[in-house]
Amino acid sequence: MNVLDWIVLLGTMLGIAAYGTWRTRHTDHLDTYLKGSRTTKWFTIGLSIMATQASAITFLSTPGQGFESGIGFVQNYFGLPLALIIICAVFLPIYRKLEVYTAYEYLGKRFDAKTRLLGASLFLLQRGLAAGVTIYAPAIILSTVLGWRLDLTIILTGLLVIVYTVTGGSAAVSLTQKWQMAVIFGGMVTAFIVLVSKLPSGALHVAGAMGKLQAVDFSLNADRRYTIWTGLFGGVFLMLSYFGTDQSQVQRYIGGAALREGRLGLMFNAVMKVPMQFFILLLGALVFVFYQFERSPVFFNEVEWQRVAQASDPAKFRALELRYQGLHVQRAAAVRAWLDARTGADAAIEGSTRAAMLAAQQKIDAVRQDAKDALVAGDPRVKTKDSDYVFITFILTQLPHGFIGLLIAVMIAAALGSKASELNALGATTTIDLWRHFRPLAVHDEARNVRNAKWFTGFWGLCAILFALFASFQENLIEAGNIIGSIFYPIVLGLFVVAFFLKHVGGTAVFWSAIAAQAVILAGYFLRDAVPLLNFAYLWYNLIGCAACVLFSLVLQAILGPGAAGAAPSVAAARPVEGRR
Repeated sequence: MNVLDWIVLLGTMLGIAAYGTWRTRHTDHLDTYLKGSRTTKWFTIGLSIMATQASAITFLSTPGQGFESGIGFVQNYFGLPLALIIICAVFLPIYRKLEVYTAYEYLGKRFDAKTRLLGASLFLLQRGLAAGVTIYAPAIILSTVLGWRLDLTIILTGLLVIVYTVTGGSAAVSLTQKWQMAVIFGGMVTAFIVLVSKLPSGALHVAGAMGKLQAVDFSLNADRRYTIWTGLFGGVFLMLSYFGTDQSQVQRYIGGAALREGRLGLMFNAVMKVPMQFFILLLGALVFVFYQFERSPVFFNEVEWQRVAQASDPAKFRALELRYQGLHVQRAAAVRAWLDARTGADAAIEGSTRAAMLAAQQKIDAVRQDAKDALVAGDPRVKTKDSDYVFITFILTQLPHGFIGLLIAVMIAAALGSKASELNALGATTTIDLWRHFRPLAVHDEARNVRNAKWFTGFWGLCAILFALFASFQENLIEAGNIIGSIFYPIVLGLFVVAFFLKHVGGTAVFWSAIAAQAVILAGYFLRDAVPLLNFAYLWYNLIGCAACVLFSLVLQAILGPGAAGAAPSVAAARPVEGRR
């Protein structure tokens, strides 16, 4: 990076953060601090929802996912449009009618205090862990760009977002996310145009021949992570859980001018999210094609590669690099030969050259695996998953100066936007569902509630920093976030499904059923390697966990009988919390 890149990067990031802090510096009403302005329109709500979900992980890891495994990951989002329609029809009207600050307030009104606390606690646990993943992603970028220590970059990026989120609350989050999304869209389109301009004709054909363009997989194998079935069934439950019960998303659309604004904001995401994910994955698949011709490192995390090489056996690592570069030349020649044969429409030659191209790729994959084995031999603690570094390597080595700063700003902006939403939601849930539950007199002290919300927001920001400092993510980062969500989200969704549709089930039955269902999911996840029967794709946890919670609730309520303690009050009779503006 040169001076121009730094001007673009720092000007973009500090400018947006300063603008959000200044515009919302006088936010002193709890309603505005936790839910945002009542004048917020649908487009701002829609962008805020998208920015919350599209963290730096999306723009850092998703291209790497496309590079490594192709665009099949898009199936993960096939259930999203249906999920958002259900949320618009069922979830949102109830939240608006009851004027809740958090989704878990509704559980308290529908069931009882212990069920509300359970739902809030599961959210705090899941989102607190996921916030660590969110802050870890941009730290990778800056540590790679600047050559800084990873722990230092985690602390600096974490503190930056804490400052303006604590200052302005939900209003600051929505305001800054609108500008952050503008930067994100501009940067990603720029990267796509630059990449396409560098590719030879027939690039998509190469990606298809290499298996990178299979968007839909109809396989019935339960251990396949991404198929149309995991996307439509597991995915719809994951998206219902995330967009319908996760406070970081609920908080984005329960405010606004009217019910219509929230619905339009959600429908904006229903229409735009799948194409956006497809575009980013395609970008990664095209980066794969680009590196068929251009020189690439044997291991994309070059900082880690050099560190382990110098500390163990430099000659061995250098030999692997030379072997890789020799195979790269052979692969590039094989790809060009196949493209020439394809252009000449000679079926016999095309078949043999295609086989040679795929064989050359297999040799490349083998030497990359040897490189990862050498890394582990040199340092058993090293993370050998390097797909998160693919896109940042392309940015730093192939984009013109100025655009490099813009693309780095894209990822930092995405990180700040998503992180701010998470901290705002964690602070809100802690204040409303925990603090005010144990200190009921605080309901009437608005100034004290705002102060506490700010303190809790800052507290969760520090927790996320600590988690990012000490956690080790062996998965691709976007998969790590989805795995964490798939462990905890389905139980929370099960609570809401019972609340909405099973009116005869009371709080005691659903509370203990949720505990049992969570135990089932945790056992399935941690025993998946020891018990082959449990080794299925993590997206199925969303369907299994929710179904288990609902089924257990029905059975336990039948055992307890209709007169059991914790019977459900009427939602229609519920009244807003006192002191609400």
